[in-house]
Amino acid sequence: MNTRLPRLLLPLLAGIAFVAAWYGIRALLGPDRQFILPAPHDVLAAFGEYRVPLLRGAWNTTLGALLGFFAAAGGGFVLALVLSLSPYVRASLYPYLMMLQMTPVIVFAPVLVLWVGPGLASVAVITFLICFFPIVVNTTQGLISTDRHLVELFEMWRAHKWQEVLLLRIPASLPYFFTGLRIAGVLAPIGAIVGDYTAGNAGADGGGLGYLTIIYSAQFKMPALFATALTGCALGFLFVAGVVALHWLFLHRWHDSFRRSDI
Repeated sequence: MNTRLPRLLLPLLAGIAFVAAWYGIRALLGPDRQFILPAPHDVLAAFGEYRVPLLRGAWNTTLGALLGFFAAAGGGFVLALVLSLSPYVRASLYPYLMMLQMTPVIVFAPVLVLWVGPGLASVAVITFLICFFPIVVNTTQGLISTDRHLVELFEMWRAHKWQEVLLLRIPASLPYFFTGLRIAGVLAPIGAIVGDYTAGNAGADGGGLGYLTIIYSAQFKMPALFATALTGCALGFLFVAGVVALHWLFLHRWHDSFRRSDI
């Protein structure tokens, strides 16, 4: 039985049902309260009316998200290598990583504005802080979870420690690393929007999607506000799609997750 057709039709049907439910909820609100939930066609019209600020804001948000994401990917991978070297190193540093992760990033926003200034730099740092932890945790778990039999084989052949890390542990940790990247890919646009909302500014480039959220909320332009939210959602899909493409590129030739015919 061909399962591709249901996989294509089911999301389409679910989308149609969602739009129908959207119109139904709006009808139940009544004429006096419909302004708080714009109709889907009004949101689509807002995409056309505000396409210039939305595109400019999406670009600025994407730039901040990319800077923070790649900094978190590189820094997280290096720190994971350090943490994997010794359980004593992990025991020493891991509580502080947990503390960093549990601290609300919005608390850092005023400090970051003072340290690096408002705008892109603060947005990138906030995105980095949000994306950093899942990459470190997943990659560290992959590095310390290498098949023990393979590790003993390297030891039996008297391989150097750097050979074990470079030729065995890093390749074995790649699925974990890309899992962390996928989580960070979802969080990066959110972090950039939050950063732009709390520490960004308009400047000469007009600001990012977070700044547009402030403007459209203050002006009570609900269709434009929904269009901004959907633009941020689209950025999240693009980030995740990019990570999935890299995941496939690096692992599809040898990892079991790509060797099944139904994936």
